[in-house]
Amino acid sequence: MTEPVTEVFRSPYRADCHERAFMLSAVGISSAIEFDREGYRLSVDAESAAAALEHLHAYESERRMLRPRRSAPRPALPHAWVGCALYVIVLIAVALAVANGWWRLDAFDVGELDAAQVQRGQWWRAWTALTLHLDGPHLLANLGAGVWFGYLAAAEIGSGTAWLLAVTGAALANITEGLLGPAEHRSVGASTAVFTALGLLVAHSWGLRLHLTQSWALRWAPLVAGAVLLGWFGSAGEGTDVVAHVLGFLMGCLLGAAAALPLVAKALARVPQWFAGVLTLLSLAIAWGCALTR
Repeated sequence: MTEPVTEVFRSPYRADCHERAFMLSAVGISSAIEFDREGYRLSVDAESAAAALEHLHAYESERRMLRPRRSAPRPALPHAWVGCALYVIVLIAVALAVANGWWRLDAFDVGELDAAQVQRGQWWRAWTALTLHLDGPHLLANLGAGVWFGYLAAAEIGSGTAWLLAVTGAALANITEGLLGPAEHRSVGASTAVFTALGLLVAHSWGLRLHLTQSWALRWAPLVAGAVLLGWFGSAGEGTDVVAHVLGFLMGCLLGAAAALPLVAKALARVPQWFAGVLTLLSLAIAWGCALTR
């Protein structure tokens, strides 16, 4: 073809025209690329114009079908701060009650995670230990980290649901450590729940990405980031219960991945957030009731 006379495609980028010219050449249609003040244009002779336009239309349709699906950013769920506020209130209230003797003087002893007692059937220690702290810095550290990860998880899953899963997962992690650990092991603190919330957040985000066409790096980014944060914060400090942090994170990952499954997500959506929050507080109240009436 010496004089292309019909324009069939135009773009500001020469590479776009080359791509389509290559496609047309594969079906036996010659073309030429020219540049004018408005950009690059792809032209063919008049006799081939109709066939070229048909092939280009089919090519564009295939490109749209193969383009990675992108989901619109999910809006943060409302009232994520409510669960965080209750988390702060509960931890501070328990600290004041224990420090001022508003409960039994041995409340700390009957509430800590004592592996020997857990192995004897005192399951409630898995919950009560989450609300106890050794001193002010220990409490403040868990308040800050808990509000941070808890808010993000609540904005992703829902305030009541996120905290119910975080507390339940952390309690299961404590029970696992109490049953499988040495009988002399003892621990307290909400840090297990903090890392359960982290695992919950990253695994749920990962689960939501599975249906998207993405590179492996983007798909696994949430879990990798969670593992990095676990290693960064979960092993820092003298006397840190690394096993509890890892177990909490793994429990959170299991629950978060499960919560992202369509059937589970639909079931959880039917549970009002306020009701899930009440169940969370009730589980702690029942645990402390069992501990203080022993």
